[in-house]
Amino acid sequence: MGVDVLSYYHYGTQATNQAGHLSIGGVDTLALAHEYGTPLIVYDVALIKQRIAEFKQVFEEAGVAYKVTYASKAFTAIAMYQLLAEQGVGCDVVSGGEIYTAQQAGFPLANASFHGNNKTAAELEYALTAGVGTIVLDNFHEIDLLNDILTRHEQSIDVLLRIAPGISAHTHEYIMTGQEDSKFGFDLKSGQATQAFEKVQALPRLNLRGVHCHIGSQIFETNGFEMAATAMIDLLVQWAQTGFTAEVLNLGGGFGVRYTAADQPLAPQEYVRDIVKVVKQQAAAAKLPLPEIWIEPGRSMVAEAGTSLYTIGSRKDLPGIRHYVAVDGGMGDNIRPALYEAKYSAVLANAPEAEPVETVSIAGKYCESGDMLLWDLPLPQSQPGDVLAMFVTGAYGYSMASNYNRNPRPAVVFVENGAARLIIKRETYADMAQLDVNESPSHL
Repeated sequence: MGVDVLSYYHYGTQATNQAGHLSIGGVDTLALAHEYGTPLIVYDVALIKQRIAEFKQVFEEAGVAYKVTYASKAFTAIAMYQLLAEQGVGCDVVSGGEIYTAQQAGFPLANASFHGNNKTAAELEYALTAGVGTIVLDNFHEIDLLNDILTRHEQSIDVLLRIAPGISAHTHEYIMTGQEDSKFGFDLKSGQATQAFEKVQALPRLNLRGVHCHIGSQIFETNGFEMAATAMIDLLVQWAQTGFTAEVLNLGGGFGVRYTAADQPLAPQEYVRDIVKVVKQQAAAAKLPLPEIWIEPGRSMVAEAGTSLYTIGSRKDLPGIRHYVAVDGGMGDNIRPALYEAKYSAVLANAPEAEPVETVSIAGKYCESGDMLLWDLPLPQSQPGDVLAMFVTGAYGYSMASNYNRNPRPAVVFVENGAARLIIKRETYADMAQLDVNESPSHL
């Protein structure tokens, strides 16, 4: 029995077409590779829309006020912001560059939140003039910095306080964010959170709407979210004694996705269903008005929608040790395997259901021994020129891409209903060199 390509996905429009090739959104992946070249990142737009609809449905069924905001850092592009606006969801931005991209897309920035542990004065000025709706305050320096800017402009803005609740999510240490020892947010246990609350309440230009927390990424269990929700409600109960009523409780994102068969996360909407249940229970028990519940899915909205296509090149066989198969991409377009040993699954796009006949390891083309995309992958016999499709690459692939070794970043396409649309052009050599200053050494 051959490999079931659909076993690598829970949802989406991936299929084997009549030609026996992998198809996404009704488009043959070999045709995509031929037209746009490789490496190429392909997004299944229907799956992104489905994810958004599922998140919204949970809140609608629960009958609570809510806001779904997309964590832009997972994947940022003009076309992505346009899709978000079309689907009626907000976005989180973490830099001036993300604000600029959203502006270029015509995204309504009043529906955006600005995160970051070290926002510069220039970025805060930019956010203010661009019309960003909410600033998520991360530290005491930022409170003073933002207040000074607002005073100078004679303006005010909605803010949330980011709280570090002291909860360590069960995930990789590099993507844990809610623990006590974290660079993010006001620590709860030490009393920093309440100190920040008192400081902001004394500054009339900062309109405090509520609190935010985020405990990490790629989380497979709900207990961390339950603990975070409980901690946040307890904090709001304390603050309510001063007469403050929180309008917003933002519990972040971090919902796990399935990269390989070994991953067993819940369906993304199940995390949200549990969060809503706990917040309603805790607020009712504390006789606290139910705040609007915000979530920030990033990875869980786009990861499974993305597939990376590579062209196979050289091969190195070490009898009794390993078979290396190299592709034309690697850590420059997906650094996650090198950064924190992320695991993926892949098939040959020209024969996705063919029986594996060997186990190979997929090497990238970059000049690093650590540039390995997959280890010990069962594959049919492959040839130079074959296209390899690596699944669930829609989050933190392109957004963390680099020009290491002066390799250009890949092109990106959206596919839906049998049509493909180029949304990010492939970088050229000229693009990479355009910021270089080409002057004679005699000018030194």
